[in-house]
Amino acid sequence: MHLKRWLTGIIALPILIYLIGFGPRWVFYLLVYLVSLTGLFEFYKITASDIPGSVKWSGYLLSFVLFLFIYEGDIYYLLGVIPVLAFVPMTLFMLSAHSIGRQSTGDIGKALLGPVYVCLPLSMLIMIDRYPHGNIWIFFLLAVIFASDTGAFYCGKLFGKHKLYEAISPGKTWEGAIGGVISSVIVALWFLHILRLHRIDSGILALVIGISVVGQIGDLVESMLKRSYGVKDSSRILPGHGGILDRIDGLLFAIPVFYMYLRFRI
Repeated sequence: MHLKRWLTGIIALPILIYLIGFGPRWVFYLLVYLVSLTGLFEFYKITASDIPGSVKWSGYLLSFVLFLFIYEGDIYYLLGVIPVLAFVPMTLFMLSAHSIGRQSTGDIGKALLGPVYVCLPLSMLIMIDRYPHGNIWIFFLLAVIFASDTGAFYCGKLFGKHKLYEAISPGKTWEGAIGGVISSVIVALWFLHILRLHRIDSGILALVIGISVVGQIGDLVESMLKRSYGVKDSSRILPGHGGILDRIDGLLFAIPVFYMYLRFRI
């Protein structure tokens, strides 16, 4: 498992470095969209297998519209797109699946939650990329999340004694969580020192700690979803990692926090 995990990372890393750092922007944006689409498919597979296909396809279509508006720079249209994310599944569900006694709101909630949970945060990467040195900021975010995941995993294996949230994820420990935060700070300080991207101050340190914490919360949330439906991995598309959602669960929670920091501080 560990060998597959590292081999997958070693293969994927050069591709990511090229696409984020040097490749045509539209190719990177296409990759982000395809990742979000795959993550949405996995989410629906876990939580919404009994929802009509037309309702799920509306989620895929509206997610494409969301990315299209962001790609074109029409950010303010999102105020119209977000309500439509709810209205279209509600209408389709009414026409195709409503029956007396069925908990329609729960099923509609699943259809709506997928694009908001998976696609909306990932689409923010396009907005981050358009900031000055945006691609470097994306590398910074990925490095912090990767350090948090790796530090939490190995510190938990080596030193873990106190369970973090046993009912949701029996393998995670407080020692691992703290190790993830420390690893994130070390990698962030190294990154900022080498690239001189931002001065090292209390604000950026608070950001890094916050990213690590919300990233680990995101990991726990995805574990909760899988445990609720008796699923071990969201899929097997990434050897040693599971599915796309298993790999980006923390990133989904971290991206909005990071975007808000850039929006108000940079």
